[in-house]
Amino acid sequence: MLDETKITKLIVESYMQDLLMHSELDVAIVGAGPAGLTAAYYLAKEGKKVAVFDRRLSIGGGMWGGGMLFNKIVVQEDGRKIIEELGIKYVEKDGYYIADSVHAVSVLGYRATLAGAKIFNAISAEDVIVKDNRVWGIVINWSVVNNLPVDPLTIKSKYVVDATGHEADVIKTLVRKNNVKLNTPSGGIEGEHSLNMHIAESIIADNTREVYPGIFVAGMAANAVYGSPRMGPIFGGMFISGKKVAMEILSRL
Repeated sequence: MLDETKITKLIVESYMQDLLMHSELDVAIVGAGPAGLTAAYYLAKEGKKVAVFDRRLSIGGGMWGGGMLFNKIVVQEDGRKIIEELGIKYVEKDGYYIADSVHAVSVLGYRATLAGAKIFNAISAEDVIVKDNRVWGIVINWSVVNNLPVDPLTIKSKYVVDATGHEADVIKTLVRKNNVKLNTPSGGIEGEHSLNMHIAESIIADNTREVYPGIFVAGMAANAVYGSPRMGPIFGGMFISGKKVAMEILSRL
């Protein structure tokens, strides 16, 4: 006979063990979209202690829906080697590489966690830890808490990656609460520009960098912070940005 209490205890004990084990990290990634998950894969593959936090129940960010809910993604030549390494199946047509978006997200999540990354879903990063003019971690809470007066918990990390997409939520919070200057032309968040695939895809790797001591931007958050266009339903730049931020951080750890 199934024991309801035993099942509950197993879930709670196992989750608490994971949370305690990941309360101190090499890298905390906020956002489990393609850039965040790719970064987690490359960091974990090198033995770094990394966790990804996403406010949603599901991972994958906007990749699930492809373009306008046609669940296919397109990757250009620059990103092909990365999806091949990950094991994402694709077909080639007219110099582009087309993959099923559900398959792509599933493979990416599997490869990241198999490498050793931990994904915490339904958890938001509502703030950052700032000491001595540097970011040293994130402040987390259940996503469903919203505006309830519930105090958060903290995750200490050597580096933080904002991979929250168009919103760049973590950087916005850092700037709003601390009046800091970022490593951008204006010292603030430049803001995302309208769609231009060619420019957006070609510049996203350059925008993927440390924007303030201890915190990096990746994926669409990088283009939003540095004032570059959005790219729409092409995902090579997301994978490239995720790998680049991982390589940058690995060079410092």
